[in-house]
Amino acid sequence: MRYPYMTLADETEISHSSMASDGTVQVYFEIPCEGGFQHATCILPSYQRTENQGYSQDAIKAFDTCLYNNAHFILEFAQNGGFAHATAV
Repeated sequence: MRYPYMTLADETEISHSSMASDGTVQVYFEIPCEGGFQHATCILPSYQRTENQGYSQDAIKAFDTCLYNNAHFILEFAQNGGFAHATAV
């Protein structure tokens, strides 16, 4: 399952998978472009980048910062059915 997480100011969509049995979560960054999508993926909690199609190194660095600041939320949401099923604290 893939869950929406947020949309950045440049309309890049961030989404994530459910948590796998090994505790990993795939995070996706993508934006439509001519001929398809620019996309990048990363695996949490290791922060291993697995794919980059069309993003500059500066954009990837910005995504890394976003991940470091949001990983705890994404990991929690991945366990509980996405942001829509988040519980209030």
